[in-house]
Amino acid sequence: GQLTPSSYQPLRYTFLIWVMVIVGGSGNNYGAILGGFVIWFFWVQVEPIGQTLMTLVTSGMADGSALKEHLLDSTAHMRLLTMGIIMLLVLRFSPRGLIPEK
Repeated sequence: GQLTPSSYQPLRYTFLIWVMVIVGGSGNNYGAILGGFVIWFFWVQVEPIGQTLMTLVTSGMADGSALKEHLLDSTAHMRLLTMGIIMLLVLRFSPRGLIPEK
């Protein structure tokens, strides 16, 4: 393998790790592990669910519609949006994480 400046994606790696720790709870190892599992689960499931939802939303649009194609192609970007929403909800309603420090 080789490390090049174009291969590093800070939003995908650094941001995702921080979201895992913040969601789980930074003062607790079990919380960080739980946060990792929760965020990993959402990371894996958001794109297929988003694809299904966008297919339902755009079912009434014409087949050659540029808006329909754009919405169906942009479901991969829903992952980062979902991670941000999860982080905001946890910070708002449980600022110390899912498993806070004792």
